[in-house]
Amino acid sequence: MTLYRQLLLSTLIILISLCTGLWMGELKRTRDFLINQMATHAQDTATSLGLSMTTLAEGSDLATMETMINAVFDRGYYRAIELRNMEGKLLVDRRVDLNLGQTPSWFAHLVPLSAPQATSLVMHGWRQTGEVLVESHPGYAYQTLWQAARSVTLWFAMTGLTVVLLGGLGLRILLKPLGRVEEQAMALCDRQFNLQEQLPRTRELRRVVTAMNRMTTRIREMFDEQAAIAETLRQHTYQDPLTATGNRRYLEAQVKVKLAGKEITPKGAFLLFQIQKLQGINQEKGYQEGDRIIRQTAEIIQETCYELPEVILARMNGGDFALLLPNVDEQTSRRIGDAILGDIHRQERAESGATVAVCGGGVLYEQSASFNQLLTRADMALSSARYTNNHQVTLLPLIDGKETMALGKTQWKEMLAAIIANRSITLYSQPTVTHPDLTRTVHHEILTRVIDSSGRHQSVGMFIPMAERLGMMPALDRIIIERILEQPMQQIVPKKIAINLSPLSLTDTGFVAWLQKQLEQCAKEGFQFNFEFPEFRIIRHSKQIKEFAAILKAQGHGIGIDHFGQGLMAFGYLKSLLPDYVKIDRAITCDLVDAQSDRYFFVNTLCNVAHSLAIKVIVEGVENESQWQTLAKLHLDAVQGFYIKSPEPWSKGCQR
Repeated sequence: MTLYRQLLLSTLIILISLCTGLWMGELKRTRDFLINQMATHAQDTATSLGLSMTTLAEGSDLATMETMINAVFDRGYYRAIELRNMEGKLLVDRRVDLNLGQTPSWFAHLVPLSAPQATSLVMHGWRQTGEVLVESHPGYAYQTLWQAARSVTLWFAMTGLTVVLLGGLGLRILLKPLGRVEEQAMALCDRQFNLQEQLPRTRELRRVVTAMNRMTTRIREMFDEQAAIAETLRQHTYQDPLTATGNRRYLEAQVKVKLAGKEITPKGAFLLFQIQKLQGINQEKGYQEGDRIIRQTAEIIQETCYELPEVILARMNGGDFALLLPNVDEQTSRRIGDAILGDIHRQERAESGATVAVCGGGVLYEQSASFNQLLTRADMALSSARYTNNHQVTLLPLIDGKETMALGKTQWKEMLAAIIANRSITLYSQPTVTHPDLTRTVHHEILTRVIDSSGRHQSVGMFIPMAERLGMMPALDRIIIERILEQPMQQIVPKKIAINLSPLSLTDTGFVAWLQKQLEQCAKEGFQFNFEFPEFRIIRHSKQIKEFAAILKAQGHGIGIDHFGQGLMAFGYLKSLLPDYVKIDRAITCDLVDAQSDRYFFVNTLCNVAHSLAIKVIVEGVENESQWQTLAKLHLDAVQGFYIKSPEPWSKGCQR
C-alpha cells in the first residue's frame, strides 16, 4: 500500500473513531434528555389529574373522572393512564400499544427507552380517595431520537467526505515531492541522473529531496570523473591531439586485428595521404596555418568516408595521414581516394586562393599482412603519386604481379541479389562466457558467412558496405535473422543470441515492423536477442538506435555496443543510450600482456566507466593464455575469443 493511501486511511480511521464517539455521546445526551422530558411530562399530567379530581365526591362522579382521563389520554402522548381506589381496585384504565411510527425496530432495540411512570393521590378533603398512574408514550421520543441520530450521521458523513476530498488533495500536494523522489530513485536505477529543481516547503521533505539531489549529483560526478579519466587515457594512448583522429599506435593495433585472417581472408585497402611542403608553409605562414591545414585535411577525409563502416583514420606524423578501408574493393578505394584529394584541393583554393599539394597512394590487400608490409607498400605508391602529381590516388597490389578483383556497382548488385535470393548464408556461433567462470555461457554470438559464386565462405563484412550503398541491407539482415529462427530453439543453451545489426536497416519501417513481431514471439518462448551496434555507428544513427533500444527493452531483449573504444568518441553517449553491455574492441586488448602498461590502465578505466552506469563489460578477442591471465585481473563480466572457444557451425556451437 502506498504512503498516500496509508496516511489517508489513518486519517479516515481517526475521523471515524472521533465521529463515532461524538455520535454516541450526542445520542446518549439526547436519549437522557427525552427520558427526563417524558418523566416530567408524566409527573405533571398525574399531578394535574389528581388535583382536578380532588373536588369530586368519593365515587360519586366516576363518570366525570373517566371523562377527564379520556380527554387527557386522547391527546396521544401517553401509553397508559390508570385510576385506582385506596384498596387498589382499578376504576379507570386507558392503555395503548407501543407505536414506533417511522422509527426502525432495530434502532429501538439498539437504543432502548424506558417509559417513565408517575403517580398522584386523589384527595377528598383531608382523606385519600384514590391514586392516578400516568405512563408516557415513548414512540414520540423514539421518533425524535431517530431524527436526531439521522441528522448527526448525515452531518458527520458530509464532514468525512469533505475531509477525504480536501485531505486527499492536501496529502497529494504534500506527498508530491516524495513521488518525485521515487521517480528520481527509479531513474537513478535506470542510470539517469535527474535532479529536483523545486524543493518542498516542509522541512523534513526538503531534507529528503536535498539529500537525494546530492546523491544523484555525486553519482553523476563519479561517472563524469571516470569518463574524463578514460578520455584522457584514450587521448594519451590512441588519439592525435591536433586532429582528434587516431595516432600511429591506434592504427597499428587496428591493422593487426583486422588483417589477422584467422577465419576469413581479409580484403580492403590501406591509403596514405601526405601534405606536400608542410615545413615550408610553417616557416612562411607560421605553425598556426600549418595546423589549420592539417586539421582541415583530417576533417575532409572524415567527411568523405562518413558513410563507410569500419573505416580507420590516423595521423602518422606531420602532414601524413593513413586510412584503413576494410572490406572494400579497388573501385571503391580509388573512388574514395580521388574524392578526398579533389575535396582538399577545392577547399584550399576556395579559402586561400592557393592550392595545397596533397598526394595519395595506397595498397590493396586480399590476404593477411602486417602493419609494416602495408606501410612499406603504401609508401611506394605514395612516392609514385608524388612523382606523377596528377591529383589521383595511386594504388598498388600488396604483391607485385598479383591483380586485385575489381567489381562494378552492377556486379555487386547482381551478386548481393543472388545471395539474398538463394539464401547463401552460413551461420557460425561463438560463446561468450562469464568471468572468471569460463564454463557458464552468457550468450552465443552469431557470426555470418556468405557463400560466394566459387563456393568459398566469405565474411559478411565484405558485402556490408556495398549492401548499404545499394539499399539492400534490410533484406540481408532479414535473411540472417530468418536463418537463425529456423534453428530448433530447444537445443540452444542458454536461449540467448547476440547478433550484429546494421543501423541502416532500422530506417526501413517494414523491416522494423516485421522484426518487432518476431521479437514478440521469441519473448513469449523465453528466447532473448541481444543486438549489437558498432560504436562508430552510435553517433551517426543515434535516433534510430535509441528508438529501437526502447522497443527491445520493452520486450525483454537487449542491446550491446560492439568495438567499444574504437570510435575515439566521448563516453557521454552511454548515459543516453544505456546499453546492456559493451564489448571492448579487440585492438585495445590484443597485446595486453602486462598489467603495468598504459593499455591495461585504459581498459581498467573503460570497465569503471561502464560499471558506474551498471553496464556489463565484455572483452572480445582473447587469443592466448598470457592475455587471459592479464585480463583475469580486471573487473570484467564476460570474455570471448579463440582462447575460450573457436567459432563453430550454428547447430553444433550453441549446444552445451
